[in-house]
This record gives sequence, C-alpha cells and structure tokens, in this order.
Amino acid sequence: MTTHRSLIRRTALVAATAAAALVLAACGGGGHDMGSMGDSSSPSTSATAQAGDHNDADVSFAKEMIQHHRQAVDMAEMADTRASSSEVKELATKIKGAQDPEIKTMSGWLTSWGEDVPADMDGMEGHDMSSAMPGMMSSEDMDRMEKASGAAFDKMFLEMMIKHHEGAVEMAKSEKTDGKYAAAKKLADDVIAAQTAEIDQMKKLLNKS
Repeated sequence: MTTHRSLIRRTALVAATAAAALVLAACGGGGHDMGSMGDSSSPSTSATAQAGDHNDADVSFAKEMIQHHRQAVDMAEMADTRASSSEVKELATKIKGAQDPEIKTMSGWLTSWGEDVPADMDGMEGHDMSSAMPGMMSSEDMDRMEKASGAAFDKMFLEMMIKHHEGAVEMAKSEKTDGKYAAAKKLADDVIAAQTAEIDQMKKLLNKS
C-alpha cells in the first residue's frame, strides 16, 4: 500500500516537473524570439532616426551655416569690449546665445551622417569663404571691425550684421526649397524668423544713430 502510494506520488511529481519544464521552455522560447525581433529591429530604427532622411543640400546647408554662424559669433564677441551702445551689446549677446547652440546641433547632424564638421576658419580662409556664402565678411572687414570702437564700431557692427543676417536668410530659404532633412528645414525656418526680426531691429538702431 505504502509502495503503491509512493509510486503515485513519484509519478505525479515527474508529470508536474515535466509540465513545468514545458511551460518554462515555451515562455523562454517566446521571450527569446521577441527579444531577437526587438534586437534586430532596434539598430535599424535607431540608425534611421540618427542619420535621418537627408540629401546633399542638407549637408551643404549644415557645413556652410556652421561657418556662417561662427563668423557671426566672432562679430558678436567683439561687441563685448568695443560697442558703446547697450542695445548693440544686448543684441550681440542674443545673437551669440542663439547661434552657438545651432552650431552644435548642425555639427551633430554632420557627425551622424558620417560627414566632416568644418574646421574653424581664420585669416585668408575667412576671405575665401566670403565669396562662397552670401553675407559673409571678408578678413579685411573683420580686421576693420576689430580696430573700431565706440559709436564707429556700433555703426559698423549693425551695417555688417544686417548684411550677414540677410545672407543667412537667403541660405535658409535655399535649404527650405532644396533640403530634405526635416530638422534642417525646421532650423531654416527658425533662422528666417529670428534673423528677419533682428534685421528690423538693427535697421531701427541704425536710424537712431
């Protein structure tokens, strides 16, 4: 009797263990398959999101606008010590505050696309680039601004920055027409809106001087 009960218990235990093993195998296998599906799709999805759907116009826009913005930041930094008008200094601070982050954003795009981020320009390189991009100052223009101060600097800064901004707006409009990358086209919209408003502000400051 005892032997018969023990046999029944052992048989039940074996059956339960086997059933549990089957459940675990099913869960484990299903989980593994789902995980594999997630792993195989994630890199593709993230790569697409990272690189983005872009074209040559987007690459050119980012590379050229980085250079364009860098020169505007250089001009704005001169105003810290050379401008006499508090309004000019405030505007210069605003320009630098807006364009520095945009340089970083566009540099990130280029890196994600496997493109080189342009090196900082100086001297003759700045002059060469001025002929390639609308609104860029030549190295001679930058030298003249660097040597000016007070009211003379304020006038020079406003006149040159208006021209510089008009060039940036032109470049941004080209990106909106020819570009493909949504974030770049959005940044182009932002450039047009912000710099058109600043052009109006600078023209008013010039009229007051």
